[in-house]
Amino acid sequence: MEANATSILLFGDQGPISFITTIFHSRQWRELGHTNWREISYPLIQVWNILRTFLIVPLIRFTIFICLVMTCMILVEKLFVGFVSLIVRIFQLKPEKRYKWESIQQDEEKGSSVYPMVLVQIPMYNEREVYKLSIGAACGLQWPSDRVIIQVLDDSTDLVVKDLVETECQRWRNKGINIKYEVRNNRKGYKAGALKEGMKHDYVQDCEFIAVFDADFQPDSDFLHRTVPFLVHNPDIALVQSRWRFVNADECLMTRLQEMSLDYHFKVEQEAGSSMFSFFGFNGTAGVWRISAIIDAGGWKDRTTVEDMDLAVRATLKGWKFLYLGDVHVKSELPSTFKAFRFQQHRWSCGPANLFKKMAIEIIQNQKVSFWKKLHIIYDFFIVGKIIAHTVTFIYYCMALPISVFFPEIDIPYWGVVYVPTIITLCKSVGTPSSFHLVIIWILYENVMSLHRLKAALTGLFDAGRVNEWVVTEKLGDTHKTKPVVIDITEADKLIDSELTKPINPKLNKKKTKFSDRFYFKEIAVGLFMVLCGCYDLFITSKGYYIYLFVQSCAFFVAGCGYIGIQAPDS
Repeated sequence: MEANATSILLFGDQGPISFITTIFHSRQWRELGHTNWREISYPLIQVWNILRTFLIVPLIRFTIFICLVMTCMILVEKLFVGFVSLIVRIFQLKPEKRYKWESIQQDEEKGSSVYPMVLVQIPMYNEREVYKLSIGAACGLQWPSDRVIIQVLDDSTDLVVKDLVETECQRWRNKGINIKYEVRNNRKGYKAGALKEGMKHDYVQDCEFIAVFDADFQPDSDFLHRTVPFLVHNPDIALVQSRWRFVNADECLMTRLQEMSLDYHFKVEQEAGSSMFSFFGFNGTAGVWRISAIIDAGGWKDRTTVEDMDLAVRATLKGWKFLYLGDVHVKSELPSTFKAFRFQQHRWSCGPANLFKKMAIEIIQNQKVSFWKKLHIIYDFFIVGKIIAHTVTFIYYCMALPISVFFPEIDIPYWGVVYVPTIITLCKSVGTPSSFHLVIIWILYENVMSLHRLKAALTGLFDAGRVNEWVVTEKLGDTHKTKPVVIDITEADKLIDSELTKPINPKLNKKKTKFSDRFYFKEIAVGLFMVLCGCYDLFITSKGYYIYLFVQSCAFFVAGCGYIGIQAPDS
């Protein structure tokens, strides 16, 4: 009783040390060598009490305060872009009303020369499963054959894939398509380096515009007819960006959740940026650039892993405008394995933070754009969208809130726990109404991914570790759905037209997957931490957070054990 009284006096009746102190002062410990544990533990308790009162509790309170401020910043940003997007929809402020647009028609006298020369670039790297789809879609674009050049930029290191891509290009060339197959002897600069090298060829000098498609993107045949006229009739527009449509959104729960995030990005964020400021981040594919704008901005640069965003910011600082076309959709594939998605999110989170660090001063000092556009780029686009969003999601919801259960004197306002997060969630869920029933799972999943996004953003800000790591997002195509087919490689014609569902030659030196490789121990560790916090809240503190903590820990465990997405087929 005396030990318990001492513990309660120092820490309160629900302090985490009271239980330990009781054990130290129990009969069993006193009988162990007749050691005076009271004299040993009392100084330690005093030290802990001082640290708790003057360091730990104030630090946690300060962290929670900062997180609440940042949460409000996110709320204001979501309400703002949502309002702008809503106004655009209510008043039907379509791009055709804001910019001049006229269909390009062939002239009887001038013939096809009225059409501008367009270069279609398709960068790829070992894209065995999807190379036919992208090349076929590009070659099927409706545009005078003498006014378009298809350029396949193949950085493949797999010689078999390289031969297949070259053979596919030759097949289309035999059909009369003006297609160029370009390779280089190194991968310097990765995608940015390939695009930059592709623009150096002599035949590109005659082109006015460049359409860029990643290897898994399939534009509709009328893509150029719907996008290029905006560039032709509006000389101040540098970029026309279309919307992504996902062919495998219903493949698994993970792809459904990705669709929800990306639909919000396109329907709300890109629309608001285009309508209000004529600026948004180029998505790296499914867009058409004015070549003169690329040159004016300094060309493609490989200083970060987001060469597309880098070019977009530099072009904006030169005074160029961007236009987003939400009605023009381009089919693409979402990463369906958790490993591939993690690599993609690392690149998408690390690159912007690193770019912001390198360009912040340049943006502030720029004189060609207005104060409000610079504020939008720095505050909305970079600070809130690329840094604060990741920080709050993990630090607040996965760290500070769980830790607060160990300290009864720390109270988080109800609006900061329930109201504001709920409003933000509802704002972001409007992108995909058909998936609204998955909104809770989506939020839990986003919290799991915040672990990697925050780590990547910090890596970019501090130029540390994997800051320049580039891992091409794995595309599975239909290989995981179909049975392998046996191809007779001696029959060249059949080889060209066959549906390749499995590599002809297996990839060499591929190690067998270890049992431990399927586990992601960071997710499991965070899950265990949240279970501990939940149990303490349930049995001791009773703040009521334990329901959220247990459910969120389950999400971390599911991801940590590899039970999210699909399992990639063994090659």
